[in-house]
Amino acid sequence: MWLLPRTHFSSSSSSSSSGSLCRALAIFSFLLFALALLATPTAASRGDRLPEFKDCVQDCKERNCLYEKTPLPLHLRLLLWNCPSECDYACQRSVTVSRVVDGQSIEQFHGKWPFKRLWGVQEPFSVLFSILNGYVHYVGLKSLKRELPRSYPLYRYYRLFGIFGMFCWLWSTIFHMRDFVFTERMDYFSAGANVLYGLYLAPIRIFRLYRPTYARILRIWGMVCIAAYAAHVYYLLGVRWDYAYNMAANVVIGSITNILWTYWSIRHYTRLKSFWAAWPGLIVMWLIMAMSLELLDFPPVAGALDAHSLWHAATILPGMWWYKYVATFFPPPSLPYALPFATLPLSLHYVLRCRVHVRPC
Repeated sequence: MWLLPRTHFSSSSSSSSSGSLCRALAIFSFLLFALALLATPTAASRGDRLPEFKDCVQDCKERNCLYEKTPLPLHLRLLLWNCPSECDYACQRSVTVSRVVDGQSIEQFHGKWPFKRLWGVQEPFSVLFSILNGYVHYVGLKSLKRELPRSYPLYRYYRLFGIFGMFCWLWSTIFHMRDFVFTERMDYFSAGANVLYGLYLAPIRIFRLYRPTYARILRIWGMVCIAAYAAHVYYLLGVRWDYAYNMAANVVIGSITNILWTYWSIRHYTRLKSFWAAWPGLIVMWLIMAMSLELLDFPPVAGALDAHSLWHAATILPGMWWYKYVATFFPPPSLPYALPFATLPLSLHYVLRCRVHVRPC
């Protein structure tokens, strides 16, 4: 990447393109919402089949839910807890405590660890870290609007990246607050869309597909990504809801994206020997290490902090780093991908100005 001062660009308005992005996201959200309504329940976990758990739930429902229903506090009812679900939660905690005292392993129930809820929130730490991740994208969108000129050809792509990120972490927050079939589907679909958009964006930036010369290639690439996402959703809803497949699909897409950005970082760091050129590759390394937390699952510490929540925590700083990168270093659209050596002094001068804090970086 080669750098020039931001004054190289004009600051024309992009309200029409912004409105188009918002309308597109609204349509996309509605389609995901409709698709998630078609979801069906999934199979039980090992903890669900424990005799002591089944007996506990049945006894609790008979005593509290059939005849004289035990009223629930308002904050639980606001989060859609009812008598049967309250029995289910109470029995999960009771059985788990008993197994720990007896030296037995902690089991999952309904595909999740038996967390200690907070004010009715099922997974407090995952909710907290999801909110923080969403806030990173919100602040990042504001920084893009403040730092990048509207005429910059990648502006709308970066902005849409932030919108997809906010959408993804919104549903992650909702899902971890209350785990229903619908909220689970929305969490998976929005996460898949976010990961696939990352792959869509990478070649556009790395190979400069946003240039008019590549307009046809860009259209084809966009259609390929949309078709891939549609096929992914169709398989999960119309063929089989497969957790292993969903995880594998996201890992493959994310790995391809990471390879592209690693290639970009190595190529440009080799040329410029500037630390900023390695930023995308370093962000990729961080995310790969963070992903290991998701793959190396373990029961929650103190009934609250598990590998999944730590993974969400580990993605906060890379998000901040990414927006710092795209809002600070960007190429002028009029220059080709490979510039003559004569432009190198100008680029180095720009970097040096950043390093001595003549201008914000």
